[in-house]
Amino acid sequence: MEDLPPAPLISRKASGLRGHIHVPGDKSMSHRALMFGAVAVGETRITGLLEADDVLNTAKAMTALGACAARGLDGVWRVEGVGVAGLRSPETLLDFGNSGTGVRLAMGLMATTPLTARCVGDASLSRRPMGRVTAPLELFGTRFETAEGGRLPLILYGARDPVPVTYTLPVASAQVKSAVLLAGLNTPGVTTVIEPTPTRDHTERMLAGFGAKLSVTEKDGARHIALEGQHELKAQAIDIPGDPSSAAFPLVAALVTPGSAIVIANIMLNPTRIGLIETLLDMGADIKIENRRLSGGEEVGDLHVRYSRLRGVRVPAARAPSMIDEYPILSVAASFAEGTTRMEGLEELRVKESDRLAAVEAGLQANGVMTSSGRDWLEVSGGGAPGGGKVTTHMDHRIAMSFLVMGLAARIYTAIDDSRFIATSFPAFIGLINRMGGRIGPPESK
Repeated sequence: MEDLPPAPLISRKASGLRGHIHVPGDKSMSHRALMFGAVAVGETRITGLLEADDVLNTAKAMTALGACAARGLDGVWRVEGVGVAGLRSPETLLDFGNSGTGVRLAMGLMATTPLTARCVGDASLSRRPMGRVTAPLELFGTRFETAEGGRLPLILYGARDPVPVTYTLPVASAQVKSAVLLAGLNTPGVTTVIEPTPTRDHTERMLAGFGAKLSVTEKDGARHIALEGQHELKAQAIDIPGDPSSAAFPLVAALVTPGSAIVIANIMLNPTRIGLIETLLDMGADIKIENRRLSGGEEVGDLHVRYSRLRGVRVPAARAPSMIDEYPILSVAASFAEGTTRMEGLEELRVKESDRLAAVEAGLQANGVMTSSGRDWLEVSGGGAPGGGKVTTHMDHRIAMSFLVMGLAARIYTAIDDSRFIATSFPAFIGLINRMGGRIGPPESK
């Protein structure tokens, strides 16, 4: 993808968005379903898998490690598992493209099997720190050779005689938690992760569904997740609901574009993932959740969304883990709210696909929105985005989609320098928005 020329786009004021839509399957669950299926015994069947670049790279990696992951003509993905100790050294590089989740969880999955693997990623992923994962995995006996600064590309040497660990997360990170728990799958004894601040819990839920011996307790205000290793997982049938992080873009688009009324169907409503919805409701958003139900151990529902006059709020740091990927699009919503919105606890945004905090602020300012920021906070002054600016996306799919949403309600168009990386999570985004009444197209169409 990086070898292709940039694909700039502009987004222009829309008269209202309408439709009953579906968004791609949840990205976090898609990665995990492929990986857990790869080390289960038997055939795991997955419906609703997110067929975007990040997840497809994970499927290729699992196949290279000896587990066959393939899509059938019926659209169902089937993974032939090899057991928790059955992964083998891949004959090729494991290329995770733009996906931090893919590479970090795969490192945990491989860490306690005596194999050698070379992991690479695109230019954006190669700038992201891996030390937060390699450090705890080395406690099991895994060795790594990394590029300068502990970054990709890297070589992983799996532990031959892994030892269980007890690890307290220094930062709230579901990726680090998951990597440690996955390393524990092929480790004798009990591996424990202590989580002072709760993060998304898809790993714990899905591992339990696969039959892992896992318990979660509360002690001294922290979650203790204990996993007993070297027990085989059992293949499952998994139906993946819509991704709340992907739903965030049409959701905010409808809220800020006058005349809009949409339904976003079958969205996962895991309590650790709905921080954006809670924040938008605080801001006065007209969002109704209907048809609540359980699917695959997760609560799901349909979002009924109407244009709303939003108001600025303070978003506390404690909410950050439940919406860390949604701050770019929340910042766009804040630019149309009345008053100032202050977002706190954002230090994790400094090490995403880009320095998302800096990229968001630069994009807002380029489109006439007043902001101020610090190391871990951002304030956005509302009142409506004038637009007219060109946003540098830094190969970040969420930055690209967020500012295309801004253009639908800005006074004049907004432009982005490159849309190629939207395919890493939401390939159908542009077509979906345009079918609802959006106006996103190439620069010459402005």
